[in-house]
Amino acid sequence: MPLSDAARLALLSPRSGRLRAVLDTDTYNEIDDQFALVQAVLSPDRLDLQAIYAAPFFNTRSSGPGEGMELSYGEILALLERLGVPSAGYVHRGVTDYVGPAKQALAAPAVDDLVARARAGSPDDPLYVIAIGAISNVASALLQAPDIIDRTVVVWLGGHALEWPHQREFNLRQDVGGVQVLFDSGVPLVLVPCMGVVSHLHSTVPEIERYVEPYGEIGKFLAMRFKEYETDHAGWAKEIWDMAPVGWLLDADWAPSVLAPTPILTSEVTYSVDRSRHLMRYVTQVKRNPIMRDFIGKLKARAEG
Repeated sequence: MPLSDAARLALLSPRSGRLRAVLDTDTYNEIDDQFALVQAVLSPDRLDLQAIYAAPFFNTRSSGPGEGMELSYGEILALLERLGVPSAGYVHRGVTDYVGPAKQALAAPAVDDLVARARAGSPDDPLYVIAIGAISNVASALLQAPDIIDRTVVVWLGGHALEWPHQREFNLRQDVGGVQVLFDSGVPLVLVPCMGVVSHLHSTVPEIERYVEPYGEIGKFLAMRFKEYETDHAGWAKEIWDMAPVGWLLDADWAPSVLAPTPILTSEVTYSVDRSRHLMRYVTQVKRNPIMRDFIGKLKARAEG
């Protein structure tokens, strides 16, 4: 059954207190997922992070979406080891392909875990799905169990700003069918766009060397990943895109948003607007400084405490 407008607005409203959450991440794809994962793990007062899922990806760093998922799974384990967090029963492999135009649910431990955790919640205690990769695991869960939409909120970094001339952003274009499932399912969605919104959430090598690298094995690991992404660091800054959805959950004022109709994603990978569509929460701005200060402060406190 579709959600009522009142139920949707209640789920889309920022909440106080501790939030149940899971993280769906293509961690090896780039260098930003690593920062987002560490910030989420280091925020237990706000986020009850119950599980981490490896998402598929395919670019020059993998031979296909299946290997991308496995590489991401390994990267998650490497991060948790340096954080001293046990991974058994906590990290789950995701799907090895994209949902695609067939729009059929794919099987994976991550999908089953997501469905079970969502069903264990309620509209008053929803599961927040922090999705920072291709949406294939989440779309598979929505296809497998459409009943979870009344107790789930998906916070997804994907696509570009609504007014951007195209939507060929990496997370979105990998699984267009999966995004269509997400947008059409009616699940409460917080959409965090890349170009035009999150594109100024970046850092530099001097900042990373000064405020990240000194703080434990995890700081050294994050600094290594950041610096090895580019060989010429002169005048260079790197976006840390995936910190934005975590930032919104930690403090909605760090990522101001509005309510807007959920767009229709066309087969041409563009947005079509139908103002009668169900509402989503759309992030219009990301405040880099408080997000980075929160991350640096927590990393330092862990290393010194």
